[in-house]
Amino acid sequence: MSESPEQQQLLFGLFLCMYLVTLTGNVLIILAIGSDPHLHTPMYFFLANLALVDMGLTSSTVTKMLVNVQTQHHTISRTGCLTQMYFFLMVGDLDSFFLAVMAYDRCVAICRPFHYSTVMSPRVCALLLALCRVLPNTVALTHTILMARLSFCVVGEIAPFFCDITPVLKLSCSDTRINELMVFFLGGTVLIVPFICIVISYIHIVSAILRVRSPGGRGKAFSTCSSHLCVVCVFYGTLFSAYLCPPSVASEENDIAAAAVDTIVIPLLNPFIYSLRNKDMKGP
Repeated sequence: MSESPEQQQLLFGLFLCMYLVTLTGNVLIILAIGSDPHLHTPMYFFLANLALVDMGLTSSTVTKMLVNVQTQHHTISRTGCLTQMYFFLMVGDLDSFFLAVMAYDRCVAICRPFHYSTVMSPRVCALLLALCRVLPNTVALTHTILMARLSFCVVGEIAPFFCDITPVLKLSCSDTRINELMVFFLGGTVLIVPFICIVISYIHIVSAILRVRSPGGRGKAFSTCSSHLCVVCVFYGTLFSAYLCPPSVASEENDIAAAAVDTIVIPLLNPFIYSLRNKDMKGP
């Protein structure tokens, strides 16, 4: 991020603090949900899984960056790059799927409150959890295997501070058309499909809230999904600006900034958003 040794040490301290706060905040979320019987509901079950994914997302990228800055050894092996790419893609896609499942959970809670325990039964939650884990793993493994078959004739520099698909593909001297095709289809699927599910869920939620006659009832209904909506806006706003921005508008600095927000800032903010805007999390 910077060639100046002074600035690098400053960035090292800043990102190390952010990383530790991220781990602490998400661990506290998991411990709070696990220790409080009142929070043993589908909503908080998926929130605990989201916190675990956020820790994996920031750990898959930031730890290597911190080591590089501290040792001044700014390289990564081919195997290390592929490994980092796999875990980054897996946990990143998991984040998107869990946000979609949580939106569906809030939709059921608001639109069908009397059937909530039946619709979101333990069996359904387990099935949704398995689906969320299998699909991202499959996509990440597919991209990693396709990347492993490529040849890299020269040593190159990756613009972001971790091995993302597009920057690594630019360094290959092999035919990357299959990889680019899979990025388009699989990448679009794991990002757009959950986003569409979230949008549809919130259309139903808003429609149900507007049918509530009392203003107090509307506020109470909206408060149950306000935290999730904040996280969705930050997550997808940054994601779309990073990956759907035209090449003429995008720049290396913008790519680095978007990568930092996706992998560091969002996992850092999520525990604060869910704890400060959630009465159940703040309660004794």
